[in-house]
Amino acid sequence: MINPELKNSITLEQAWYYGIVPVAAGQGGLVFLCKHGSDTGALSEELEIVLGKKVTLKTGAEGEVEQLLMSHYPKAGGETHLTTASTQTFRLNVNDSGFLETLVKEAKALNSSDIHIETYGEKCRIRFRVDGVLIDRHKLNKAEYPTLVNKIKIAASCDIAEKRMPQDGRIRFRFNGANLDIRVSILPTLYGEKIVLRLLGSDAGHIDIAKLGFTAEESERYQLAVKKPNGIILISGPTGSGKTTTLYATLKLLNKPTNNILTIEDPIEYTLDGINQVQLKEDIGLTYTEALRTFLRQDPDIIMLGEIRDALTAQMAIRAALTGHLVLSTIHTNSAWGTVSRLVDMGIAPYLLASTLNLSVAQRLIRLLCPHCKEEQALNPEELPAFVRKMAPERHFKPKGCQQCHFTGFKGRRAIYEVINVTQELTEQIKANATQVDEYLQANKIEKLWQNAFKLFNLGDTSLEEIYPYLIAEH
Repeated sequence: MINPELKNSITLEQAWYYGIVPVAAGQGGLVFLCKHGSDTGALSEELEIVLGKKVTLKTGAEGEVEQLLMSHYPKAGGETHLTTASTQTFRLNVNDSGFLETLVKEAKALNSSDIHIETYGEKCRIRFRVDGVLIDRHKLNKAEYPTLVNKIKIAASCDIAEKRMPQDGRIRFRFNGANLDIRVSILPTLYGEKIVLRLLGSDAGHIDIAKLGFTAEESERYQLAVKKPNGIILISGPTGSGKTTTLYATLKLLNKPTNNILTIEDPIEYTLDGINQVQLKEDIGLTYTEALRTFLRQDPDIIMLGEIRDALTAQMAIRAALTGHLVLSTIHTNSAWGTVSRLVDMGIAPYLLASTLNLSVAQRLIRLLCPHCKEEQALNPEELPAFVRKMAPERHFKPKGCQQCHFTGFKGRRAIYEVINVTQELTEQIKANATQVDEYLQANKIEKLWQNAFKLFNLGDTSLEEIYPYLIAEH
């Protein structure tokens, strides 16, 4: 991997135009790897004039520089050649008025969901979250860091004088013809303020419930439950598991002229025509609970809560369901049935939960292997937990890395689900405070998270390392 500080020594334009990648620096000069067959003499002279530094060139193996360029200087759309019309310079210059837009463009080119800007003593770095994993992209000088923080604060309408308390803000960009909202979170740390930028696409046109990852049986159970006139639909999972996307896909399915749909969200990640969306503002008292109280006086048919965070919100959601409304929300639990125990622990009476809960869903996101470079290998059954060894394939695929996946070995993610619709039998189990329903799930062919993850592994769509946590969580 190339040191991010070295990476910033040239622009994306220069890297692709000259076919070079920086590999070392020292004594006022830079060492570059150039393409196989390049005229190193003429190239080094031109680079010294352009960069104003001493340049040493080393010839890379055939195809090596192209791989490094795709990995460290990626372009939107996976382009592998330089054209004047499509060139985007991803070199970060804090003093450049357009530095933030440059940073966001790079993040979007990599399909990143978050940008982390942080400082540790004399070190400052920028990381992107791509397919759920953080990767280093840039190093900054300590002296530049306060300028960067202040520029982001100004763009997000935050107080630049406040450095002791956390702050939140929003920035809006017009990107490739579409609006892009950026949620800004600023946190004071030991060495300075850490900033996280969450990239939120405002257009929900691409969200389709048929493309989320439900199996045919799961989709049928899910859609039957959400089409009921009242009750609660709960989706559980950790942060970043795609719960909100599933909720928006559901709202699109239910969005009809005959329905009055109200949502309270934090933040509003997508805008949907025909749906009344409210942004949570706890600093002025607009909490989930207060919004719900008002919603019930707005003649709603369907209510969506961004999250059930506390007992009071849970009680209000139950009340809304009991009075004839369909309520959609998320909750943080480890499994679909764990949602029941969590709500009971919050103080919800089991008999009330049994009469209102329509469906409980657990979901996770699994990284998919890049189809262009994944490598097939023989599988050693000993690498798997004992309870799945008999179901394992003889061969499996491992990540390698190529231009198409920016040499990560993975390209995209897919949701896996655990969908439990609450039948009469399960209603009795809830009233009895049952903590385990594995026999019921098995008898009714309801697949758990680990089983759906293992299916993807058997199909060669993901790696053993990706599904292993779900396997060991089961036993």
